[in-house]
Amino acid sequence: MSNKYPDIKADIEAAEDRGEPIGAMEPMLVGSDSQHRARLADLALELAERSAGLKRSLPEGVVSALADLVRTMNCYYSNLIEGHDTHPIDIEKAMNEDFSGDKDKRDLQLEARAHIEVQAWIDAGGLEGRPATREAVVELHRRFCEKLPEDLLWTVNPDSGEKIAVAPGGLRTRDVKVGHHVPVSSGAVPRFLDHFESAYRRLGRVDSIVAAASAHHRLLWIHPFIDGNGRVVRLMSYAMLREALDTGGIWSVARGLARREADYKQHLQACDGARPGDRDGRGSLSEEALAQFAIFFLEICIDQIAFMENLVEPGRLRDRILLWVEEEVRGNRLSPKSGLVLEALLFRGTLPRGDVAGLLSVGERQARRITSELIESGVVVSGTSRTPLRLAFPARLASRWMPGLFPDR
Repeated sequence: MSNKYPDIKADIEAAEDRGEPIGAMEPMLVGSDSQHRARLADLALELAERSAGLKRSLPEGVVSALADLVRTMNCYYSNLIEGHDTHPIDIEKAMNEDFSGDKDKRDLQLEARAHIEVQAWIDAGGLEGRPATREAVVELHRRFCEKLPEDLLWTVNPDSGEKIAVAPGGLRTRDVKVGHHVPVSSGAVPRFLDHFESAYRRLGRVDSIVAAASAHHRLLWIHPFIDGNGRVVRLMSYAMLREALDTGGIWSVARGLARREADYKQHLQACDGARPGDRDGRGSLSEEALAQFAIFFLEICIDQIAFMENLVEPGRLRDRILLWVEEEVRGNRLSPKSGLVLEALLFRGTLPRGDVAGLLSVGERQARRITSELIESGVVVSGTSRTPLRLAFPARLASRWMPGLFPDR
């Protein structure tokens, strides 16, 4: 993709399977006899309850609107972890075919749009029942990379300066080094992906939640692609959590990981380490490090739900929206009574167009004008001229409506 990606080190030799034992990746889950097992179970149950409660507290129309905004948020923070700072407003412009005249910025806008389109595919059920399968991992990489501009489909060997092509959905055919970690030989990648799938595909409720963290590291440990592994892993974790918790797509762990990036990378590096002794689980890798990362990961998830709960608390969100409406009305950009439509959408979720006139106690013509103004401002959307209205959360208003979701311009 870009030579800014830091995760690809020198390729060593052509693809071959050097016969590394599958056990080199164990443990895949924190064992039932781990001292951290009870803590992880408590966190998983709390996460499930908080996630369900957040979704249940909102009308379906608002859930859908928030999911649209969270895709942009997730994309922004995932990009940030990769070293690409594409502001959500520029991401939103890309979704509306409004691209920068600067080639490098345009390429990053296209990269962001690719991420959002893949996440929208996940949200539509694209990985239902198979988020941690070999097939899904390859498909995530393919769907993302095939949408990228040509210049982002190359990576550079930092030691030799050689440019290496990135094949969408293509497993790496070279050996690599990632920091101090040397992943399995390129020819062994298919075997390890098969083991990865068998470990995470069919799990109970608690294990499936904890596995979103465990699988997150273990896929990075395999490092199946020459580039793009971090993004694929975060999309996979998003899909695993969405399925295990029925999140509705209205919160994401990516924001929390980006805000604690140093801790995140430190945990991942610790998970690469070998088991130091017989008291640290039964696998080749440290179970203690995996458990600590899982605790960190789940606590980040809970923190992000709490953050979203505070943002979408109906009374506070209503006040922020209506304050913005007042300013728009004073500036003659919206008609009086516009706030009543947004307030109705916030609490009902959707509003038939025919109900607007009665809601505002105005004539049909004025109701159509107010509806058109709200749609043109980007705060109300509707599939067609006949379908119900629903609320929208444009990125350009996030600092006013959803402060703290991402940095101001």
